Amino acid sequence: MAATILDGKAIAKQIELEITERVAAFTAKSGSQPGLAAVLVGEDPASQVYVRNKQRACERVGIASFMHRLPANTTAEGLLKLVAQLNADAQVSGILVQLPLPGGIDQTLILDAIDPSKDVDCFHPHNVGLVSQGRPRFLPCTPHGVMQILHRSGIAAAGKHAVVIGRSEIVGKPMAMMLMQKDSTCGSSAANATVTVCHSRTPNMPEICRTADIVIAAIGKPRFVTADMVKPGAAVIDVGINRTEDGLCGDVDFDSVKQVASAITPVPGGVGPLTIVMLMENTLRAAEWQAGND
Repeated sequence: MAATILDGKAIAKQIELEITERVAAFTAKSGSQPGLAAVLVGEDPASQVYVRNKQRACERVGIASFMHRLPANTTAEGLLKLVAQLNADAQVSGILVQLPLPGGIDQTLILDAIDPSKDVDCFHPHNVGLVSQGRPRFLPCTPHGVMQILHRSGIAAAGKHAVVIGRSEIVGKPMAMMLMQKDSTCGSSAANATVTVCHSRTPNMPEICRTADIVIAAIGKPRFVTADMVKPGAAVIDVGINRTEDGLCGDVDFDSVKQVASAITPVPGGVGPLTIVMLMENTLRAAEWQAGND
């Protein structure tokens, strides 16, 4: 029997409506509007699309959006000066520096300069450390979106074996940390998993994946996960977005894997919409925290 297709757009819309109500209540109570400052350096087409989508999401939920476009020849010093200004701006609840940055700019230097209380991407080492200890101020947007998809689709992680394919700082590592915690924003059933992380140096990866109840693919290789790597009845979450000659595709061979899995996310329309809506969640949480209401 073919897998249930997990509709990320519908789940994101549901959460977005919840956030819209909370933003309105916060604004009415505090007299101030949460604000997200986005910084885009250069003319990368994909980055421009991502930032535009985030701006539109801000408009829908009632968050003020501040856009800062800088030329590709911007220096690290110039970018650090802007970050410092945004750190000090009371209208800015959250700061987003769109990645990747042009060559020659130390990405870590810039991300570490963002005030941790405004780090709505959850890249600052202070916030990453809080996530690892199970007491997060913010949660990384994409992994949090994955947890929301699983939870709102009735797929429990507790007591299950989850295999995360990929060990990036943005998805793989925080995803593993969040799944193995004792609790989560979605309750204990969305945590308490036994987690295995696979990566490019992992031997016998197909064999390991076949033991998983939940497979989360975030390795950045088109259609990498095939049907023979998936245990019948497993849930498969595809985080990958790859541009190929045939168009967008994920890290999972969707057509074959959906014949084996019990549930699967499509690309596009799966995890992507959740990433943006969880950014809105973090921006609201930042505003609440800064106002002393959290």
